Formats: sequence, C-alpha cells, structure tokens
Amino acid sequence: MKTLLIIFAALLVHDTVASDHWAFQPVRRPEVPVVAGLVSEANPIDAFILRQLGEAGMGFAPEATAERLIRRMALDLIGLPPKPDEVEVFVKAFSSDPERACSALIDRLLESPHYGERWGRHWLDVARFAETDGFEHDAVRPHAWRYRDYVIRSYNDDKPYDRFICEQVAGDVLWPDEPQARIATGFNLLGPDMVDSADQEQRRLNRLTDMTDTTALAFVGLTMGCAKCHDHPFEPITQREYYGLQAFYTPLDFNDAAPVYTPAELSSHKMDLARYESRAEVVALAAFDMEHRPAGRKLSHKAYLKTLSKDEKAARDKLEESARRYKRPELPAALTVSYPSGPWRKTRLLNRGEYSQPREVVPPGFPKIVPGDETRPKDRRDLAAWLTDPGNPLTARVMVNRVWRQHFGRGLVATPSDFGVTSKAPTHPELLDWLASEFVRDGWSLKALHRLILSSKTWRQAVVDSPDRLLYRGWLPKRLEGEVIRDSLLEISGRLNPAMYGPGVMPPIPAEVFKGASGWSPSKDSADHGRRSIYIFARRNLRFPFLEVFDAPDSNLSCSARQESTTAPQSLTLLNAADVVEAARQVAESLPKNTIVASAYRRILGRDPSAEEADLAERFLQRSPAKELCRALFNLNEFVYAY
Repeated sequence: MKTLLIIFAALLVHDTVASDHWAFQPVRRPEVPVVAGLVSEANPIDAFILRQLGEAGMGFAPEATAERLIRRMALDLIGLPPKPDEVEVFVKAFSSDPERACSALIDRLLESPHYGERWGRHWLDVARFAETDGFEHDAVRPHAWRYRDYVIRSYNDDKPYDRFICEQVAGDVLWPDEPQARIATGFNLLGPDMVDSADQEQRRLNRLTDMTDTTALAFVGLTMGCAKCHDHPFEPITQREYYGLQAFYTPLDFNDAAPVYTPAELSSHKMDLARYESRAEVVALAAFDMEHRPAGRKLSHKAYLKTLSKDEKAARDKLEESARRYKRPELPAALTVSYPSGPWRKTRLLNRGEYSQPREVVPPGFPKIVPGDETRPKDRRDLAAWLTDPGNPLTARVMVNRVWRQHFGRGLVATPSDFGVTSKAPTHPELLDWLASEFVRDGWSLKALHRLILSSKTWRQAVVDSPDRLLYRGWLPKRLEGEVIRDSLLEISGRLNPAMYGPGVMPPIPAEVFKGASGWSPSKDSADHGRRSIYIFARRNLRFPFLEVFDAPDSNLSCSARQESTTAPQSLTLLNAADVVEAARQVAESLPKNTIVASAYRRILGRDPSAEEADLAERFLQRSPAKELCRALFNLNEFVYAY
C-alpha cells in the first residue's frame, strides 16, 4: 500500500509539473519593452535583449566592423565568403549609411541560390538525410537525392514553413498532383533500413518507430521514443498516445522508387524514349527478341533466356552489348509514402514494444498535452493540420529557436529538439514567444525571420574580451561546419563548381581512408569534384573524411545540433588535406606579385592585414613561397570561425 501511494504521488506531481511546463502553454505575444536608449522603431529583438542586459548593469558591445559583418553575414546565409570587391563595395556603403547597407546585403544574400544550399543543410541534419540504407550492406538509395533537392528549392523559394511541414507529412494526399509535394514525403523514409533483415515484420516496425520519433523531434521538439515500451517516465506522454501518433503512419506503403514527374518531364521522356528505341542497335535487339520469344507464352526475361540455344544466346549477347552503349531513359523516381489501395493496416499497442505481444487497437490521435481536433477523420492530413495549427504551442517556438541557434551558435532554448519537461527554460521566454508569434504573423516566412535577426544590433555586435553567453552581450565566434570550410576553400581558389541539384557526387578521398571500405568511386567528371559539399554523396557507413573530422553528424538519427570538437586531426587536415594544399597553390599563383600579402589577406580573411601582420608576412615570404603563406592563413582561427 505504501509503495502504491508513493507511485500515485509521483504521478500526480509529474502531471502537475507537465501541465505547468512553459513549452505547453499557449504562445502569447508580449508587448515589446520600452528601453532607455532605444528609439521606438528599433528592432524588437534589441528591446528584449537590452532590457535583460540593463537589469544586469550591462549594455550592448560595440558594433562589428564592416569587414567583419559582411563576412559573418555571407557565411551565415550562403555559406561562402564574400569576394574582395564585394567587401570593398559594402565597406564604402556602410560608412555612409550602415542600416541601408546591411539591409541591401541581407536581401542580396537571401536571393542567392546558395542560400538554399546553406540552410537546406541545416534541415537535412534534422531530417537524418542519407543516400544509403546503413547497417552491414549500406545499399544505395538511388533516388534519395531528390529529397535533398526538394529541401534546397523550398528554402530558396521561401516556402512557408507550415506548407513545408504539410508536404513532408502528407504531401501525397494534400497535393497528389504536385511532384514536389510527393517527393517531400521521402522525409519519412530517410532513416536507416535493414533491407535484408530475416524478420521483415520487425523491419517494418523499426521504420514506423523511426517515422514516429523523428516527426515528434523535428516538428514539435518532443522526445517520444521512451513511450514505445511504456508510459514515458519524464514526459506527459502515455504509451497509448505514442501508438496513436504512430497510427497515422501504420497503413502506409513505403515506395523506394515511385515514378514522380511533371507533365513536361513526361513529354521529354517520351521523346527521349522514341530516340532510344530508334537506335539501330536497339531495334536489332528488339527484333531478335520478337522473333525468338515463344507464341502466346508469358515468360519472365530470365525464363525467356533459358529457351534460347547456345548459339542464339551468343548472338543475343552480341546484340545486347551493342545496344548497351545507349542507356534506356527512365522517368524520374523518388522515395515516397502513400496509402494502400486495399485495406489499411491497424495499429495495436505493443506490450514492451514487441510486435509479438499485440494488445488493443489504437486509433490515430494526438498527445493530450497538445490537444487537437479529435472529431476529424484520422489520416495524415489531420496530423499535418495539428502540427501547423497556430494554436499548437510547440511548432513555431521550435523552429524559431532552431533558426536563432544557427545564427548565434546557441539557442534561446538550449536543446533544439527537446522542449519537454526536463529541458531548461528559455533564457529569454518573452523574446521566444514574440518571435514565434511574429513568425506565424509573417506567414511562416523563414526569410523574414532571417532579416529580423540579422538586422538587429544584438547580432551585429563585435567580439569582446568578456562576452556574456546567456545575456548576449558581444559576439561569440562560431566554428564553421566542415561543409563551409571546404566550400570556402573551393570558392577562394576559384575551383567551386556552382552547378546545382542532381545525384550525389564523389570527390576523391585519401587512399588510407578508403582502404578496407567499399562503395566510393570518385566521379569520372573532375568538375564534379568541386561541387558544393551538400552535393557530396551521403553514405552512412563512410562519411566524407574532410567533413567527418569537422563533426559531420551521424545520419542514423535526427541531429538537432552538431558537436563542436577541437582535435588534432582537424589541425592536421587543415595543414595537409589535398583541398587545402591545392587551394593554397592556386590562390598563390593568382596573387599580384607586388601586393602578395595584402591580396592574400583580402582573399582568404576578407580584410587588410595590420602593420604587424604585414611585416611578419613579408619576412615569412623571404624564406618560404607564397603558397605556404596562403596555407598558413587557411589555418588561422579567423578562417575557420565566423567572427
């Protein structure tokens, strides 16, 4: 009896804490504070931040220099450093009208196609994007790249975030005639998959679990995985509610290569197919098969080949080899999910999460802590509506916190994919709610959110000796991701191939890394070796070494925040990696002979050297070639951090 009383008391406290938890309260738009020293038309972000700074007896740090700001903005929004002439133009404009210069720069960067490549990468981390299955065989998913391209296009188009969610959750039923909406549903199939599992029922359950858990993490910042086997020990989520969410996905068919095409692509395919079928070699092979295939018998291709004599088989092989020079055109295909044409599978609550121990049938439903309209029909359209309902207290808060974290290197909430009862409260709760409400008011526009944050004095502060991490006094340098470091090397050395979209490419990797591994054949076209890092083939069991050493995430799970390690291999990579050595060589060869030092600093760091730096560099050049100076600059913190 005493034990039962303790359990009941604990559950009562748990429910009380959960119902009072800040993240489950409605988003209420607070009044923008009136702060001394700020004009009424000042950026509201600054008012919220400065109020708390003032309460601590502090104010903003000075504004960063124009050179720092343009580099910081460019790396933040497009993941590439500005060119020297762009820096020069901005510095001149900034000196006469800082606000106008910054506003024009932000607009220009947001309109760049590189914006989608930069910010699409952030979402791909959350979506656990990869182009292989993982596990032992790590088989290739030849059509997964279409989801990556969908994400890049969505960001570049400033697709409203609520539409972006709905397409990924239910694009096939909401917009069945729009190929991009169907491609978006590939989000649900991006997790690892043991295709050759001896237990195919367990394999399917694993994929459903991955879909359920990732939906909760990515869109509403809830960690629901523990509730698969029992009521959640920390969050106000029961096991029944877990399977209620999973029930939206249980009926689905998983399509690894569904035809997905526009009318224009279909028309083009028909013309390409007609050209292919008119090739003499293809015609000859088709004629041979028509002549030798039995009358009226329906045979598989394998069975048909068995009917041929030895001589006929040899003759056919010769014809097939000639025809193989031409690739038969195929319609575009993609990873998608869809509802079956026949009966729908039912969801059962599983004792301890074991499919061998099914219990009662569970209909689709939402966690009670974030109520939805329980009277509506229960398919994924309702799930999408619940996730994007402006009254949902989590969705907008979670996304604005993700964006804030990417811009500042830390979130208003420390755990981007965990807003549950064990998460720390936001450092600036009123600012978080104001941003969430403003995000929805602006039509869920991510570009509007970027403009708001980057135009604030908070974001434009300079680096100071004693910054305040929690109160946002001063700029904290942000370590760049491996993709940005590599792309910057390519851009600065003039080797960046700006081609967008398409199947993943495979740049060369060091032989010692490849030894013992499989499934990495460098792209035959050397131009592909200079593509942006987002287009590098994403193999689960062999991450591209340059990116891995700089903390590329494990794509088996949704990644809300990359680790930022400091290791010896990072230094060795920046000293010796082929991309660094080649970039240093090409930059050095292009520098004007009479301004080597100044030009190197402008190209690599986006600024002029100080007198002391210039003197040191000139003395260095007396003993070493210019390529070594460039390599040294690539190894400075100032190159691998946004200051």
